[in-house]
Amino acid sequence: RPNLSVCVIADLALEDSCRKLGIATLNIEDLKRLNKSKKLIKKVFSSYDAFLASETLIKTLPRVLGPQLGRIGKFPTVVRAGDDIPNKIHEIQSTVKFQLKRVPSLAARVGHVNMTEEEIRQNVNMAINFFVSLLKKNWRSLRSVYLKTTMGRPQRLY
Repeated sequence: RPNLSVCVIADLALEDSCRKLGIATLNIEDLKRLNKSKKLIKKVFSSYDAFLASETLIKTLPRVLGPQLGRIGKFPTVVRAGDDIPNKIHEIQSTVKFQLKRVPSLAARVGHVNMTEEEIRQNVNMAINFFVSLLKKNWRSLRSVYLKTTMGRPQRLY
């Protein structure tokens, strides 16, 4: 997902390095201005797809913002002092999340237009194998697998 927008909730040192790289940042003063207002928090956090937070601030976020981050599903990932921020952002953009609930079907993105056939094949293979490993009875729990492009017809894989 190369178009995934990421924001870093940073302390002063991390904020300077992010600004030099051109990465969007929020500091603790910006978050305190939201004043636990549900509408303002939702407005700010809906403008980004994912968040990173410095290790020093991750513990204070629930106190400053309240429970809203967990409710909207955008609690930040931790960035340690020595971590490479562009690599961390690339890792978040490359991650697929599976949320297993009591639904009979599940959909996940495994590629985009700029990827080669081999890269898409590897992503599909890895995604299916990882998803099957999450199931209680592994392959016996899976009835069928379909691969579908945006405008194309679905192809049955399993």
